[in-house]
Amino acid sequence: MQKITIIEPLFDNENLEEKIDEITALCDSAEGQVVGVISQLIKQVTPATFIGKGKAEEVKFEVLNNDSSLVVFDGELSPSQSLNLSDIIGVPVITRTNLILDIFAKRAKSSEGKILVELAQLKYIYPRLKGKGDSLSRLGAGIGTRGPGETKLETDRRHIRTRILALEKSLEKIRSRRSLEYSRRKKNQLKTVVLIGYTNVGKSTLLNLLCHSDDLQMDKLFATLDTSSKKAYINGQRVIFIDTVGFIKNLPDDLLEAFKSTLECVKEADLILNVADATKNFEHQYMVTEELLKQFEHTDNIVKVLNKCDQLNDTFIPKDVVKISALKKIGIEELKDLVYSRLGLK
Repeated sequence: MQKITIIEPLFDNENLEEKIDEITALCDSAEGQVVGVISQLIKQVTPATFIGKGKAEEVKFEVLNNDSSLVVFDGELSPSQSLNLSDIIGVPVITRTNLILDIFAKRAKSSEGKILVELAQLKYIYPRLKGKGDSLSRLGAGIGTRGPGETKLETDRRHIRTRILALEKSLEKIRSRRSLEYSRRKKNQLKTVVLIGYTNVGKSTLLNLLCHSDDLQMDKLFATLDTSSKKAYINGQRVIFIDTVGFIKNLPDDLLEAFKSTLECVKEADLILNVADATKNFEHQYMVTEELLKQFEHTDNIVKVLNKCDQLNDTFIPKDVVKISALKKIGIEELKDLVYSRLGLK
């Protein structure tokens, strides 16, 4: 397991503990071990290194002290900033986006998921390449450089552009097939329920309970990347439940754009279950998800589901939220009754 030191840039009104918890969870999902964290309040970005040479030297000392082989910067760096920091610190420095892409590359199982990951990798790396990919070659292997696009990124920019176009054409074919699938469901009057929300809020566990299935369940961020469809029978009528890829704070626009195609199912949904984690800032989670739903022009028939409520004490819960614990199977029957009612099946 690769040892990682984190650089945590902190701006005004940001919660340091919350940020560290999230980036640590991302490192864990990428099978890295966090052995040190250096935070820095950013009043003014230093063009060459972002955090300043003095702070970079402090990180170098921490890396030597804890024997780290990789530094993860919890934010975005320009190619030159990443290279300059790597030169000063003495080990590769990758960004939060590199880390998320690495996790995506590990989790993608379907052909669509693999295409989306490679496309996101190429679109992220392309504008950051110098010549023939010097910025990538300086990183070395391991966390942040894994995935289907890894061996292709060392080639020239023209080849990368060609590859991006080919991947986008492949996605168009997949979207066409999915559109036909949606049309068949409508024709057969099949009801569709879509689960949407942040990563690691328990959507897969909830899907398994509602559909008596056994999809992958892991206490890791982005444990499931590919969209999963399951069927259940309600009063003799078949209903399709769809689990979607989870979100995370500050997900880069390129990544979000690449995976929007997997969320097109919300357009055809008869009911949306907006699932949040009661142990986190669930109001913010709901807000981010609802903003995304607006982009798909879906603002009706949405049920807010608050999972992990068994871990709450005196936290105020809004009245329009359904409280459950998917792991402890608390509130599931009440949720089912509401789902059946909203679908007009009860």
